[in-house]
Amino acid sequence: MSSENRPTFPKRAIITGGMPYGNKNLHFGHIGGVFVPADFFARFLRDRIGAENVLFVSGTDCYGSPIMEGYRKKVEEEGYEGSITDYVRINHDLQKEALDAYGISLDIYQGSGLEPAKSFHAKLSHDLISRLYEKGHLLKLSTRQFYDVEAGQFLNGRQVIGRCPVQGCKSEKAYADECDLGHQFDPEELIAPVSQLTGTKPELRPVDNWYFDLPSFRDYLEGLMDEWDANSQVRSIVTQTVRESLVDPVIYVQNKFRADFDAVSSQLPEHTVIEPEGNQSSFQVTFADWKDRDDAREILEKAGIRFRTGKTLLPFRLTGNIDWGVPSPELEDVTGLTVWVWPESLWAPISFTQTALALAPEGRYSSTDWRDWWCTDEASVYQFIGQDNIYFYCVAQPAMWKALDWGLIQDTPIANYHILFMNKKASSSGKIKPPMAAELLDAYTPEQLRAHWLSLGLDLKAVSFSPKAFDTSVSHKDKKTGEDVLVKDDPRVVDPALKESAFLTNIFNRLARSCLYGAANACDGHLPVSEPHAEVIEECRRATLDFERCAHGFDAHSALAVAEEFARAANKRWGDASKAAKGDDAAYDQALADAFAALRTITLLMHPAVPMGCETICEYLGFERELFFSWQHAFETPAELAATRGETPEEHKLVALPPRFDFFKKLEGQR
Repeated sequence: MSSENRPTFPKRAIITGGMPYGNKNLHFGHIGGVFVPADFFARFLRDRIGAENVLFVSGTDCYGSPIMEGYRKKVEEEGYEGSITDYVRINHDLQKEALDAYGISLDIYQGSGLEPAKSFHAKLSHDLISRLYEKGHLLKLSTRQFYDVEAGQFLNGRQVIGRCPVQGCKSEKAYADECDLGHQFDPEELIAPVSQLTGTKPELRPVDNWYFDLPSFRDYLEGLMDEWDANSQVRSIVTQTVRESLVDPVIYVQNKFRADFDAVSSQLPEHTVIEPEGNQSSFQVTFADWKDRDDAREILEKAGIRFRTGKTLLPFRLTGNIDWGVPSPELEDVTGLTVWVWPESLWAPISFTQTALALAPEGRYSSTDWRDWWCTDEASVYQFIGQDNIYFYCVAQPAMWKALDWGLIQDTPIANYHILFMNKKASSSGKIKPPMAAELLDAYTPEQLRAHWLSLGLDLKAVSFSPKAFDTSVSHKDKKTGEDVLVKDDPRVVDPALKESAFLTNIFNRLARSCLYGAANACDGHLPVSEPHAEVIEECRRATLDFERCAHGFDAHSALAVAEEFARAANKRWGDASKAAKGDDAAYDQALADAFAALRTITLLMHPAVPMGCETICEYLGFERELFFSWQHAFETPAELAATRGETPEEHKLVALPPRFDFFKKLEGQR
């Protein structure tokens, strides 16, 4: 293989997809925004470094308040009689069905609260929190938790809703300590809290919990951000978002409270006041650490001074007192706690790795020791996440990995922007209800959608997914009836979701059919005997190297653009050469040899994006998948691949292709 300007790849790799909550099935954003990009890279890496060296892991996030709340509502509103475990398992099975339908090639998709992964996850959680305690990185803090007096119980995080207190955030959907945009805060900061159980304002009552001392790792995180800035694989949105929290603790006070503030300022811990500039409505008060800011908040609250807080590193809560959670180890005099769902979801990929290796048949993976995948310089971990989750995966997790001193390698985070629905942010719990992943397959094939989502360029910006089949906006009024005609019913409107399908069903499909039908007619069903032209081999080599560079940078849309441009040129060359060769058997065999070389390359490159069609092409070309899709043979023509099997072109028989066969399908009614 050529080595010119080629990126390097690890000996082993872990790829993770986000963990969906176990209270619902998957909507299109889960699949299109995280799992398809992760699957593209996982499939590419299996081809590039060997399937035995790649583990693609994910699973259902089984614990936590969202699941408890979903289960409570199902019991109360629908009369559901199953256990909470039954409830989670049903949703897990539906999630797995959706992932399978889209060809997401996970090595394992288990549940953190479902066997066999449950036992691995519980042990790892116990060992990890105990280790942090032993290393002196845990804080026992007495904080206030919301309590519904009317219901007579403490409330979990999702049973309280209010407005986000973080300066500049406009979220009206904030829970006890986190808003729907991912901002973290203390429960007492939540603005206008309301109990979801009774609709009353809950009280705050003290409880003891364990927190990870995240603020003490500020210097480490600043150094890590410098490293990530220099790493071409880490997107700028990651370091920009993380650095927003690597600042001194701040309180913003409205200008109208300035006199009241001045009256109590001498009681505050040491601080610095930054005066407002221009039309700013607030002045800024900066403190040395989070403890000083907390003390100042109490003083300002007692004085009736309204304020908002800025982003900063705060102790990261590890435990809670809800029943449905992983049991926390009993430390000191604090007992009966469970692990908060967000921390344990961060190390769930490790427990899923342990589960996968334990269940795998002998010889399936290059190592059965999880440390060879998570704790060695020869390995890399690639975390595919949404931009809302950067704080957890790129702030809290790296600091915990460092604190554990287990030799855990820092992940490479791949954060995608939001995939919108009809130009609006879609959320299964929001006003804009996105279609479920399974629903989309009534109107599109999995490969049409995979190719479309990968081409959106979510690494660059938030992009709208606007499938015509689900577009209920008005296109125009019917001239005869005067009634509104919806976009989904207007035959004149082109479907944006089928843009990439035209390449698959026309250009790519046509090239594959031309090669196989042509060889059946002119070569007695075997490979052409001519050597491809040198310039064709060079074009194949150049496209392969360009694709590899794009895939290494997680730039799927550019990788597919390389493949499409190459295929279009190859299809045109075939069309011109085959016409010119009429009546000339040698020239036709030469044209076929050039086309077969191009087909082999385009099928290799498109395999991570549209695997089902590409693997069908491989089958009809008469090669084993392990040989055909291995990048150890990336620059070999079909004749050279046949030679690897000890065959001449004449000896390598192709599988007969049925008439009018399509490798990439259209659904009925699609144009």
